[in-house]
Amino acid sequence: MTDADSASSAGLRPAVRPAPSRGLASDVVRWLCGLYLTLSGWTVPREWPPLDKAVAIVAPHTSNWDGPILLATAGYLRVKPKWLAKASLVDSPFGGLLRWLGCIPVDRSAGGDVIRTVSEAFRTHDRMILGLAPEGTRSLTPEWKSGFYRMACAAGVPIILGVIDYRTRTVSLAAVIHPTGDYAADLVRIQSYYRDAVGKNPDQTQCGTGAFPPLPDDA
Repeated sequence: MTDADSASSAGLRPAVRPAPSRGLASDVVRWLCGLYLTLSGWTVPREWPPLDKAVAIVAPHTSNWDGPILLATAGYLRVKPKWLAKASLVDSPFGGLLRWLGCIPVDRSAGGDVIRTVSEAFRTHDRMILGLAPEGTRSLTPEWKSGFYRMACAAGVPIILGVIDYRTRTVSLAAVIHPTGDYAADLVRIQSYYRDAVGKNPDQTQCGTGAFPPLPDDA
C-alpha cells in the first residue's frame, strides 16, 4: 500500500505515520487490517493527521460493503473512531460491548439533543474521532445532511475529509477543514473533494449539487 497523494497535497502533514501504537493488540490489528486491504486490492493512506478530536466524514456511502473497508482502514491507521447509534441498542446485554467498540447512544427523535449529546461527548473525552457518513443513508439523496457540520461547530473541532473511491479502489484523506460557520460556503469547498469519487453503486453517488440551506438557529 502506498500513501494517498491527496493527503500530502491537502496539508495533512506533519502527521504521525500512522497514529501512535496503543500496544501489541493495536499492532496485531494493524497488521491484519493491512493484510486484508492488500489482498482485496485497496490503497489507503499511511498518514493520520495529529488531531486529538475531530469529526471524520467519509463519502460517497452507497453500500454496506463500505463498512468493512473503512473499519479495516481505521484499524490499519490505529484509529478507534466513535460512532452514533440508537440509544435502544445499548439497553441490551451487549450495551457494554457496544460502548467499548465506540458507540455513542443518541435519541434520534430529538434532533437538537443529538448535537448536544455529541458536543458533551467531545467535551468529556481527551481524544475522540467521530466517524460519520454525511449522506445519512446508503440510498440516493439530493443533498447531504447538515448534522456532521453542526456537530463539528458545536464541539469546536475540525472536519477530516475521507474519500472512498471504488473506481480506483482507494481510501484517501483529502483535507482537514476548520468550519467557519458559513455552512453554504464551507459545504461547497468540502464537496469539491468528492466530485470525482465513485461509490460501489454509482447510480446512488450524490455529492449534493443542490442549494444548501442556512443552519438552523439551534445549531
